[in-house]
Amino acid sequence: MRALLDDGLDELAAKTYQGFPQRMATTAIVAALASNLLPWQSCALFLLAQSISEGICLLASRRQFLGFKASPRRRLIQLSTVGFGCISWMTLGALLWSSGTAAGAVTGMTLWLSVIFFAQTHAYQSPLGFVVGGALPGAGILIWCLAFAPNPLNMPKLPVFGLMIMSLAFASDAVVRTLAARRKFEDAQARLRTSELQYRMLADNITDVIALNDLDGVRRYLSPSIERAMGYSVEELFATHNYTYLHPDDATWVPRELAAMVERGGEMTLQYRIVHKTGRPVWVETNFGLVQAGDATQIISVSRQIDARKALETELVEARQRAEDAAAAKSDFLANMTHELRTPLNAIVGFSGILRRSPRLEAQDAHHAALIHDASTTLLELVNSVLDFSRLEAGAVEVEARPFDPHTPVRAIAELMTEQARARGLTLTVETRGEIAPLLGDASRIRQVLLNFVSNAIKFTSEGGVTLTLIQQEVDNDCGRMRVEVADTGIGVTPQQIELLFERFTQADASVSRQYGGTGLGLAICKRTVELMGGTIGATSVPGQGSTFWFELVLPRTDALEDETEAEPETLDLEEPLRLLVVEDVAVNRELIAALLRPFDVVIETAENGEQALAKVQDQAFDLVLMDVQMPVMDGLTATRAIRALNLPRLKGLPIIAMTANVLPDQVQKCLDAGMDDHLGKPIEPARLLAVLSEWPGRAHEVA
Repeated sequence: MRALLDDGLDELAAKTYQGFPQRMATTAIVAALASNLLPWQSCALFLLAQSISEGICLLASRRQFLGFKASPRRRLIQLSTVGFGCISWMTLGALLWSSGTAAGAVTGMTLWLSVIFFAQTHAYQSPLGFVVGGALPGAGILIWCLAFAPNPLNMPKLPVFGLMIMSLAFASDAVVRTLAARRKFEDAQARLRTSELQYRMLADNITDVIALNDLDGVRRYLSPSIERAMGYSVEELFATHNYTYLHPDDATWVPRELAAMVERGGEMTLQYRIVHKTGRPVWVETNFGLVQAGDATQIISVSRQIDARKALETELVEARQRAEDAAAAKSDFLANMTHELRTPLNAIVGFSGILRRSPRLEAQDAHHAALIHDASTTLLELVNSVLDFSRLEAGAVEVEARPFDPHTPVRAIAELMTEQARARGLTLTVETRGEIAPLLGDASRIRQVLLNFVSNAIKFTSEGGVTLTLIQQEVDNDCGRMRVEVADTGIGVTPQQIELLFERFTQADASVSRQYGGTGLGLAICKRTVELMGGTIGATSVPGQGSTFWFELVLPRTDALEDETEAEPETLDLEEPLRLLVVEDVAVNRELIAALLRPFDVVIETAENGEQALAKVQDQAFDLVLMDVQMPVMDGLTATRAIRALNLPRLKGLPIIAMTANVLPDQVQKCLDAGMDDHLGKPIEPARLLAVLSEWPGRAHEVA
């Protein structure tokens, strides 16, 4: 029963309530007209019955008219009044049919047909309403008329009631079709509501903002998520132009970019700021595209807040800046540290080297001078190791690719270390395997690694010997694999200790540094150097029996070998006296240069800063200038630029050589960029100093 009393009865009730005045007016008119054919008492009774039924119907349908759903009981009452009203109308038609007049019969038939088709027109609201309010009363009247109704005019019943039956059949078929169409319509509405609900749910809950605007900036659609993004409601924004809340810094270029997109077509993505209702700027990223709406082109956009991304980008930029600042501070510290260490070391190493060779010293004093020189050399090696490691970590080391014979660095290190091995009672042998062919690589870096390997092997071996093995294998037609092994019969290390040996400031155990010395940086430098050249490095060892350290490099083959570099001179061969200007603020360093060059035909003038140097080169002629960099009053770089700017012909080819403890690659480049011709690092190596003095004056004459 509940299934029959569906929601359609509420719709029928609402329409019934709405049509109450018209029905009552129609009822009164019909009653008045019928009184001309029927006794007035019958017509008055019809009017009274209809008034009572309509009154009850009015009360039963008011709740539905107000938009509320009714209970099944109320729906049944309302349906009963509809059925009673239809029966009342059909009864009036039967009385007119039986009135014995032709007008009455015609009026009765017309009234029956009107009730049936009136019920049909409202059947789309409720099929039960049609059955109760039209089909059942109509069928009942047909049965009554055919079986029991008087026929005073003796009218043929077949055509008359056949027409009634056909009308009822047509009305029922129309009701079936109407109900089928209504079901389709309701299904379509249900699907539309479901789809709209889904889209509404997406639009209400999606964090991105979807917008549709005309090309002139008039808003057509905004998703509700705009309120979370901007603080303004959709209604507030629809009352404004599209570009109203752009950040002032973006208010000009964003519309210009959109206009350009409309001009060229396609789509684009922009990042810009909008002003929130609270006044704070909000970063958004928007994807813009063009859509066609009939003949009009519109801009569709999808925007999302990117404040978090922008904050992260800012943090990354700041973190990068902090890292760069830290790296710069580290570089500055390293530069200052190496400069401050190398400056006094220059005097210590230089004078101790001169002193130990002095023939005037007693044997004991010469021994002490030699110890000072060895200690200062060791300290210099430590400074160089720290510097090399820092440069490797900072990626400031570049690998050269030049043709070399793999035999050369191996034999050079063996010759260099043979005397040291012999002094400890050890043998140092060299072995080769395979066909050794020229390769393309950095021979100086390979020598550096080999020197560390062999030096360590000799240091940690008390008896037996060290074997240096060179192995070369063909990788393909273009490359060869170079493997070098340094095996010793020393103390050895455990497998656990091997894993730590190539880390910085790490040795096998604490006692090693106390017994053998060292910083623990050598192998770390070797590892990074080999890896920089694209190779691998490793070690094997048995405690008490010895160790083997090795590295492998895959390098391109080559046919052309460069000439070996000539050995640096130990004397100075000059055709005429050399006039030298030494610009150095530290007196002991000026004295050292004078002492180193005293045996040679060199006339030395000195200056304590760049300002003095600038004055002297204008007053006197020099063959070469040794220029320190860090000096008071005027530094060496400024002085060099000033000298190069002088318009004196004799200064055109004057060689200016940087003589400084600033030895980092970027520091050397700054010297060259300032106009210096070469670089001589501190501590000064006598052979390197003589080589510079031999080379540059002659080259300067060629340039001039």
